[in-house]
Amino acid sequence: MSGVKSTLKDVASNAVREIPVDVIEENGPKDRLSFTDTDVVTLAESIKVHGQQVPIMVRPIADKPGHYKIVYGRRRLRALRSLGIPAKALVRTLSDEEAILAQGQENTQRLDPSFIEKALFAAELATSGYEQAIILDALAVDKPMLSRMTKVARSIPKSVIEQIGSAHGIGRRRWEELADQSRSDSVDLEQIAASLGLDLAMTSDDRFGLISAAITQALKSKATDRPIASPTLSIKHPDGTALAEVKETARALTFKLSKSDAPEFAQWMRNNAETELTRLYEAWQSEQTPD
Repeated sequence: MSGVKSTLKDVASNAVREIPVDVIEENGPKDRLSFTDTDVVTLAESIKVHGQQVPIMVRPIADKPGHYKIVYGRRRLRALRSLGIPAKALVRTLSDEEAILAQGQENTQRLDPSFIEKALFAAELATSGYEQAIILDALAVDKPMLSRMTKVARSIPKSVIEQIGSAHGIGRRRWEELADQSRSDSVDLEQIAASLGLDLAMTSDDRFGLISAAITQALKSKATDRPIASPTLSIKHPDGTALAEVKETARALTFKLSKSDAPEFAQWMRNNAETELTRLYEAWQSEQTPD
């Protein structure tokens, strides 16, 4: 008898139910960058003609009887809302961790999210307090890859990532290069992205290319503008005695007297530095006075 009950329970859990869209909530970690209105309209037209081919997954909200929380299928749910028709859904009683696993596994198997989408998802899960083991299983990645993903997601401003989009053609290495560049104090990636006025009609990969090229150019310009340090000037007496070295940087002019080559002179200069520097300064002032 218990075997029959178990079978009936399995059949019931796999059954697809129709649920009104207004009782399904969409909050929770997002595994994809926001889809456009055009995406929703296109999907809605397909559903209108062919029906909803793939069910969404929801889970009951314990403290709101009759209401559900989306596990996966947000774009389908949005399209169904626009049509005003119920959603075909698999209903599962899942913990937060089980829901995240289901969400990540469904998207990995069916939607093939891009590197940056996975990176944002991983960072959001970590921020939400999920254990690393759950995140690794949800994304089907190892610890080194998870570390790279979170590093990229936290280094590049989210506003810039959202302007670029999913960029399916841009792999991990190029995102890591952009993340490394964005950590430079000499450039502001958000400002650069805003100044480009990116056209949403462009492909996501092309938007990435424009931002990457712009920040590379900005870094080159900064490097060109950086003052080049002057070579060290060695001052010697005609008899060959090394008197001093003079070094110039953007912030200072430094005289270095050798105590080994001319120890007595170094000590004399130490004792008379104030007098001699004052004399030299006054000599310079007199040269600045017009005749």
